[in-house]
Amino acid sequence: MYAPERQQEILRLAREGGRVDVLSLAEEFQVTAETVRRDLKALDRAGLVRRVHGGAIPAGRLDFEPDLAQRDVVAADEKLRIARAALAELPRSANGGPGDGAADPPSAAASAAARSGGPTGTVIMDAGTTAARLAAEMPLDAELTVVTHGLPVAARLADHPGLTLHLVGGRIRHRTRAAVDDWALRAYREINADVLFLATNGFSLDGGLTTPDLAEAAVKRALIAAARRVVLLADSAKFGQQHFARFGELSDVDLLITDTGLSPDDALAIERAGTEVVRA
Repeated sequence: MYAPERQQEILRLAREGGRVDVLSLAEEFQVTAETVRRDLKALDRAGLVRRVHGGAIPAGRLDFEPDLAQRDVVAADEKLRIARAALAELPRSANGGPGDGAADPPSAAASAAARSGGPTGTVIMDAGTTAARLAAEMPLDAELTVVTHGLPVAARLADHPGLTLHLVGGRIRHRTRAAVDDWALRAYREINADVLFLATNGFSLDGGLTTPDLAEAAVKRALIAAARRVVLLADSAKFGQQHFARFGELSDVDLLITDTGLSPDDALAIERAGTEVVRA
């Protein structure tokens, strides 16, 4: 395949999937990663794609958003590692008592979980494919109150025997299966949580936290305001990406859990800006 043919195919893949990554393209076309980077550079110069960390997105499509099924298969192994690393961030009460700042005394079940070392406290779980993987990995000894507006997250937690699950309502966005708009915003203004597991479509030092949809961005801002600790779950391919709606800064995040695709230099730069980084 000649370079122009390969570049045309790369552009088609980027427009269909919303992004392309260097390593996957190199494997698909049986060329080196450096060859792919040259292709992306040529497409970027032509104004057809915009290069981001590890790949590229279609130019002029900051509002592009692949559907849930497409996103679920992207970076699946990395998302699973991130979800498993996030288990260490579930709140735990000391000596069978309530979590830090909890207003109500623990239930008998929560006290038993705390004595046995299981997670106990209040958690908000954002909508997203990595959050859904975290939900699937939730330990059986957890005695948590979980609040979510994501239907896939709620579906995976609904049968967990130790959880008190609250599903926030609102208008459901078909592309993400997430509740948005005023009903969801009011619900999150009424709670305080120990930990928020936050999702994003893009994050960067300069661009902050971004997502394609304004309504989802508003809900994410409400999530951040409702939690004492914010843990961002984001695979490294999202680093450097910027989307239409900005909902926060990296400084709003206490801990970023990502994968080893994020370079040590980038991780150090993020930590110097005040956010702890775990590369799972």
